[in-house]
Amino acid sequence: MIYPIKTIEDLRWFLAHTQGFRGGQVTDMHLSKRRIFDEESGRDVLAGSTATVVVRYYVCGILRVAKLTMQGVSDLSILEQDGTDRASLSTVQVEFREGKLRFWFDPHGDLYVVCEEALLEEVSLPHSDADREGAVAQWTFQADYGEAPTVAWLLDQLDRAGTPCIWRAAGCRTPLHRAMCWEGELVAAVDVNAGLAAAVGVQAYGPIDGAGFGMRVRLHHSAGRSSGRLLGLVTDLITQCFSGTCLVGRTFLSHEEWLNWKSLGRAYQVRL
Repeated sequence: MIYPIKTIEDLRWFLAHTQGFRGGQVTDMHLSKRRIFDEESGRDVLAGSTATVVVRYYVCGILRVAKLTMQGVSDLSILEQDGTDRASLSTVQVEFREGKLRFWFDPHGDLYVVCEEALLEEVSLPHSDADREGAVAQWTFQADYGEAPTVAWLLDQLDRAGTPCIWRAAGCRTPLHRAMCWEGELVAAVDVNAGLAAAVGVQAYGPIDGAGFGMRVRLHHSAGRSSGRLLGLVTDLITQCFSGTCLVGRTFLSHEEWLNWKSLGRAYQVRL
């Protein structure tokens, strides 16, 4: 989901949707400055600053990972004392005054941003046991629209790609979230009885927060390189057939950005 924030009405929607990131955690933060060359003065001049904050939070059993990109930053305060973790959020306060957006990410003003406009990008997925299990690599996909494909469809695509797999449905330790369509493990059919076959965990879930279906693919700590290649193949098949947003660790990537990311041979050693 992508939502621009420019007006006071947009801020009201932002607070209602995110509930002020209450109880969330800031996982990443960046500040970038753009400069252009001024021919008249012969110097590089500041052409704008952008602050980006990534927040992980929960709402009614839904895990959300949001990236708030604040553009045209005119004032920013970041204060973090040694030995103090300011990542946890109680709630975000906002204000629209004199045509500017103001964000307070904590009551003490340790992270404060004044900007001209902002852009909220967000991926939502059901909270499940996968959030508590160790994973050395994880990839999440949020489709722009549509329903989740079936297990049979995914198995057929893998077979056509020359990597036949079998499906092991997850045990019902706890009831599946209402949005979850299916959950389990893909295991490469070659040498499946040897205990060394490539395997990846996969979750597919229906539309959440008004967007299309979602899919999460992950590896465990014990996974080898063959499992990493299988993860890469599954992500390729999904992005070739559907358009949407990819979440790799803390990085949000559009469909085009994901294809560029893959063309550069990026490693999958990331975690959410």
